[in-house]
Amino acid sequence: MGENISHGPGPVRPELVTPEWLTDRLFLAEMIDEQRVIGIEYRPIGTGQVGDSIRFTLEYDRDGCGPSTIAGKFAASDPTSRGTAQMMNLYLHEVCFYRDFAQHLPVNTPKPIHAAIAADNGDFVLLMEDLGPARQGDQLSSCSIDDARHAIIQAAAFHGPSWGKPQFTAAAEIQPDPQIRAMAKSLYPTSTTTFLERYSNDLPTELMGIVARMGELADPIFSRDAPHHCLVHGDFRLDNMLFDAKGGKDPLSIVDWQTLTPGDGAVDIGYFLGAGTGSELRRSAEDELLNLYCAEMAKHGVALGRSDIDHGYRLGAIQGVSTAVFSAANVVRTPRGDANFLSMARGALELVQDTNALDLFANP
Repeated sequence: MGENISHGPGPVRPELVTPEWLTDRLFLAEMIDEQRVIGIEYRPIGTGQVGDSIRFTLEYDRDGCGPSTIAGKFAASDPTSRGTAQMMNLYLHEVCFYRDFAQHLPVNTPKPIHAAIAADNGDFVLLMEDLGPARQGDQLSSCSIDDARHAIIQAAAFHGPSWGKPQFTAAAEIQPDPQIRAMAKSLYPTSTTTFLERYSNDLPTELMGIVARMGELADPIFSRDAPHHCLVHGDFRLDNMLFDAKGGKDPLSIVDWQTLTPGDGAVDIGYFLGAGTGSELRRSAEDELLNLYCAEMAKHGVALGRSDIDHGYRLGAIQGVSTAVFSAANVVRTPRGDANFLSMARGALELVQDTNALDLFANP
């Protein structure tokens, strides 16, 4: 498989995928033997804001064990979303995850078939196993406590095994880019203004006050240096989770690794419980879920107590706000997107409020 996923980008739009090319990819991925793909149908799946997700239905020339469907991801058709993703190296990070890391980590995630990207980090092709039937996590509906437990367990399944391992955390493709950080820092105040104007009637005044204050603190927030303990998903929330995947074989699989970075694993946890689940579940189960995270990390050989994860947890709340604000202002606007960003912002802002997270930057 390593040879297969190191090749050039290949067909960069779903309509360019041919039966012959796909046959070769499936063979190299050891997912077919002698049968050949003779027909392809495809349709969009999901509501990704910065990439186009596709389900391919395959027809073969003979019976065999080949998959009837596979999933694909391509650069966004919308030029605004595509430009944002390219600027932030989002496509590069996801290709790197599936090309270099996925097979070495016990986290549940789709098996890659082909993962490659163009030299300018724009066009890319990612083909993966289809995890359906599965229950898509829904950002707008929160989740059950059992779903949240599974999410915490899966977070530890990639945080723990990559902890302190330079073969993961030092990979050149996922290192924070100082130019991107500087650009985000310069754009964030304007993004904040856009968010405040667009959603002024949708969030309470005290929460909008936190948004405004974070715009003023853009320099210290985006200039902070985070420890590179482990791999961090960076967008660890319900829309990037598939529950009861493969018809219930996997309780939860994690997808959308475009924001992969080395960092502090507790940031993913704060992001998930703030921007991800919303405050009702978080406030009722926070202690249980944070204790579960520490226990799961211990199973992977990483000893952490609650005091060890407090700083990262609060930063995760801040990251949830900044992600919602920046994304709302810089990707194509849709009704679902508006609802999603508001949901993320509300939950994250309430966690910032509950933990006094902005005190981390009280003396920048």
